[in-house]
Amino acid sequence: MKTHTDVTLFRRCAAEGVGSAFLLAGVVGSGIMADRLSGGNAAIALLANTLATGGVLLCLIAALGPISGAHFNPAVSLADALGGGLRPKELLGYASSQLTGALAGVATANAMFGLPLLSIAHRHRSGAGLWLGEFVATFGLLLVIWGCVRFRSTLVAPAVAAYIVAAYWFTSSTSFANPAVTIARSFSDTFTGIRPADVAPFIAAQLAGAVAATYLFLWLVPVSQRQAKALLLPHEEGTDAA
Repeated sequence: MKTHTDVTLFRRCAAEGVGSAFLLAGVVGSGIMADRLSGGNAAIALLANTLATGGVLLCLIAALGPISGAHFNPAVSLADALGGGLRPKELLGYASSQLTGALAGVATANAMFGLPLLSIAHRHRSGAGLWLGEFVATFGLLLVIWGCVRFRSTLVAPAVAAYIVAAYWFTSSTSFANPAVTIARSFSDTFTGIRPADVAPFIAAQLAGAVAATYLFLWLVPVSQRQAKALLLPHEEGTDAA
C-alpha cells in the first residue's frame, strides 16, 4: 500500500506497532467477550469474534494505511520486501514493531477483562489440516492485497477485512494468517489462544503461503523495481531520519 514519502521509518514503525496492538486487542478482546456471552455456543462466539476482527481491521487499515501501509503482519511485510517495497532494515523494523504491538494488544485485552496480562495458552491447534488452512489463508490474503494495491487501491481496506472475515470460516485454522498474531495469541489462555508448541508450524505455513502468493502474483503481473517502489512503499533519500 502506498504511504506518504515524507514519513520517517520511526513513525511508520510506530504506526505498525499501534495498529498491531489495536488489532490484537480487537481479536483477543472480542474473543473473550464472545466466549463469556455465547453461553457455550462456539459458533456464535466465533461469529462475534469474526465480525469484530473484520471491523477493527477495516478501520485500522483505513486510518493507518497512508502512514505505514498498514501491514500489521510480518508475512505481509516480507511479501512487500520480496516485491521491492521494503528494504531489509525496514522489514526488520516493521516486524519488530508488529510483534511488540501485538503483545501489548494481548496484554491490554487480557487486562480489560480482569485476566493476567500475559498467560500461556493451552488451546490445542495442531495437525496437517490446520497447517494447510494457514497456508491457504495467508496465500489468499496476499493475493487479495497484491491484486488490490495493483488494480483497485481504494478497495484494499474493505477487501482485506472481508477476506479475513470469510477466511475465519472457510479455513480449518480460523485464519490466523499472521506470525505476530500467532505468537501474541499464545500469551492469552482464552478463546483465541494457541499453545506455544503449535506456533512454529503455523508460522512456517504462513510464511510459505505469503512467499508463494507473492511470486505467483509477480509472475502473473510483472512489475519493475521502480514500479514496485512506487506501488507499495515509496522511498526517497533522507526519509529515514527520526
